[in-house]
This record gives sequence, structure tokens and C-alpha cells, in this order.
Amino acid sequence: MEQDFVTNSKKFGFGCMRLPMKDGNIDFEECNRMVDAFMEAGFTYFDTAKGYLGGLSEVAVRECVVKRYPRESFTLTDKLTMNFFNRESDIRKVFEEQLETCGVSYFDYYLMHAQGKVNYEKYKKCRAYEVAQELKAEGKIKHVGLSFHDNAEYLDRILTEHPEVELVQIQLNYVDYDDPGVQSRKCLEVCEKHHKPVVVMEPVKGGSLVNLPAEADHILKDLNSGNAAIKYSNAGLAIRFAASCKQVFMVLSGMSSLEQMQDNIGTMKDFEPLNAAEYAAIEKVCEIFKAQNLIPCTACRYCVDGCPKQLLIPDLFADMNAKKQHHDWNSDYYYNQVHTQGHGKASDCIKCGKCEKSCPQHLEIRTLLEQVAGVFEK
Repeated sequence: MEQDFVTNSKKFGFGCMRLPMKDGNIDFEECNRMVDAFMEAGFTYFDTAKGYLGGLSEVAVRECVVKRYPRESFTLTDKLTMNFFNRESDIRKVFEEQLETCGVSYFDYYLMHAQGKVNYEKYKKCRAYEVAQELKAEGKIKHVGLSFHDNAEYLDRILTEHPEVELVQIQLNYVDYDDPGVQSRKCLEVCEKHHKPVVVMEPVKGGSLVNLPAEADHILKDLNSGNAAIKYSNAGLAIRFAASCKQVFMVLSGMSSLEQMQDNIGTMKDFEPLNAAEYAAIEKVCEIFKAQNLIPCTACRYCVDGCPKQLLIPDLFADMNAKKQHHDWNSDYYYNQVHTQGHGKASDCIKCGKCEKSCPQHLEIRTLLEQVAGVFEK
């Protein structure tokens, strides 16, 4: 089993959390083009969850993948998310709804979603891991795993208590690799200790490693100006960093356009691990990132659902980061004229804490919003 995972030569997966949108719905035509390019290049792994895009992600998988390709031609991962069950009897119902929405009779992988101190005890109390094993015995799941957002010590505890878990999905990118909060490297080492293959999420950190600070961007452009036969985009280098890590069998990329898909395919179709010069350049980029003290938000948008003041928190944080990076008027315009129109301002936060409970990055959102208000609402 482990050998089948780790030696997988096609390490690039389609993360369906940032699909192309049009007028509040999935842009199915663009999504179809992306899926076709992905499959034609020989890639087959799709990752979704019930809560992604307000439930539209699973619908897109059904319409753009399941209805258009034979079931045996692709691999599908879905997840059990905390918000959709409160007791053991809810889990099977949620699972069957997911199968129906996706239009399939089984999932190749089913993950206990976003495990960590905030929700693991709920999964234990509701016997979620045991129910997943029952569904596996019935042939409705091929492999059971978990996705994880917490420290390495807690991951070690979960894998010790549940040795039956077959794979682990973690956040890993070159900025977070040695970050004391995310602990990507340490989590990777825990997975190696327990002999668990790793799926990587957020390899480009929600797009942050695409639109780099100017100084960092120049470093990677200089790298590409050498004699290398193949030139890689910023996203491509970030994805290759994740794919080069030991124990990683799949790297997910959340793409929202055919252009992004084609760039990632070009990077991963004939995957080459990073070389010494690329590692050295990335190390310099990390130093620049740390010096800028940016808010490490990945724009997963989990914090937006349920906010009583309808704050577009990731967008407000993006405005703050842009202000730190560029020091121009543009971020003020977006804050005042775009991201707070019809939605709350940072100062409207009532500090209920719902956002912090749902944040995979464990950000102190309430404090950060105070800082945002201090900058944009003088």
C-alpha cells in the first residue's frame, strides 16, 4: 500500500476549492476546459469537500468530471467536515449526500477534515473514524485519511491513536516549511515516522507565492534567466518544492483558470526535483517574506461563512498585505470601494471569535482586524 502511494509518478492533483466563477456560480465551460487539459496530460486526482465554494465544488466535480469521464479513469477525494454533523448518526447521512451530489458510488479517498485540537475530540466522540472504516468495509471508500491543521505533536497523537489512517494531507510550502506555527517540516517528519504518504495542500500559499514582493520576484526571475532549458513560473517553483519533499505522493493546486492549469501541467508533466540553485534562491525569498511581516492568510475563506457582520476577512487581510508591500493608494481604494461595499469594515468586528475557531492557520483574526482598521480607517 505505502509503496503504491509514494512511488506515484503523477504527483499533481486538481484541488477544487478555487474553481473559476461567473455571476456567483461555477464557470462550467472554463472548468470543463481545465478538466480536459488535466486529464489529457495524464493526471487523474481530484480533491473536493462539501463546504468548498458554498457546496458548489462537489457539483462541479459531478458536472465537469463524473458525467464526462468513466469512473475508473479518475481518482476522487472528499472529506467529512465538522460543520455538517453533530452526532454519529449524522455522518452516514452526510456521506450518502456527498456521494449523491458528486454522482458516484464510492470515493477513492475520504478524509477526516481539518483535524486538530479544535475539532478532533468531536470526531472521536461521534466515532467518525470508526464509521469511515465501516463505509470502507462496505466498498464505499477505498482509503481513509485525514487532513490536518495543527502542530506536529498533535498530529503524532492522532496517528498514534489511529494507525489505520492511510494518508495525511498537510499544508506545505517553502514559506511555511520551518514556520513555528504551521510546522510543515515537523508534520512531514511525523508522517514519515508513522509511514504515512502525504498529500500537500496550499503549495503556493493561497497565491501568495505567485505574486511575490518585488525583491523576491527579481530573485526568481534571475534564476530563470540562466541557461536552464526549462523556465518555471513562481507557482511552478513552489509546486516543485512541495513535490520534491520526501514522503509526498501528491501536490494539490487550487486553480481558477485554464492558464493556471496549463502552467501547472507544464511544471509537473515531466516532474524534476529542485536543484541546488533553486533551493538557494527559495531560501532568499523566504528571508524577504519574513522581513515583510505579512499576514499569513491563505484565503481559504472558512472564516467568512457565519461572520455576523459579513466581513470579507481574507480580502481585508489582502488589502493590508498589499499596503505593506506596495505602500500605494490602490489598497486603500480596494478596502473602501470594493471589499467593504455591502460588507462590514474591520472596525465592525464584534469579536465573537467564530472566525478564529474555523481558521486553519490559527490566526488571531480579531487582533489583526484591529490592526487593519488602524491602517485603513484613520
